[in-house]
Amino acid sequence: MNKEAVIREIRKGEETKVCQLVLECFNEFVAPDYGNEGVKEFLKYVNPDSMQERLEHGHFAFVAVVDKQITGVIEVRSNNHICLLFVKKECQGRGTATKLLELAIRRCGLAKHDIDYIDVNSSPYAVKIYERLGFIKTNTGQLVNGIRFIPMKLQLPNIKFPV
Repeated sequence: MNKEAVIREIRKGEETKVCQLVLECFNEFVAPDYGNEGVKEFLKYVNPDSMQERLEHGHFAFVAVVDKQITGVIEVRSNNHICLLFVKKECQGRGTATKLLELAIRRCGLAKHDIDYIDVNSSPYAVKIYERLGFIKTNTGQLVNGIRFIPMKLQLPNIKFPV
């Protein structure tokens, strides 16, 4: 998969494929930091019906596609909070997360003209990835319903790529 990903809005009916990608990445990179409670909580969130419901009520998502295969996803709530950002293992390190984030920020800015930041509750695994994208930690590690996360924020005026 050396082709460049095309980034576009998720299409109705792709929720199952997107959730499979998220779970594949979650199981490999994030779940090892979680106990049973955290894994169960995450699984409740990442299922096609829940995703479809969220997309119909205040969330939006973009996917990265290479050769008709979904290779990455970003989901955003309230035009300023990243809920999911995952890229298939073999596609990591190619700028896919940056492209997904860039398009999501543009969409947020169109919907919310006074937006000055976007935030995320990063898994411990993804902190360094988010830091490379320009995010900073806003608090220490948290544990809620078994989900381990570090609150992070990207101040948009200091963004590292053109918006």
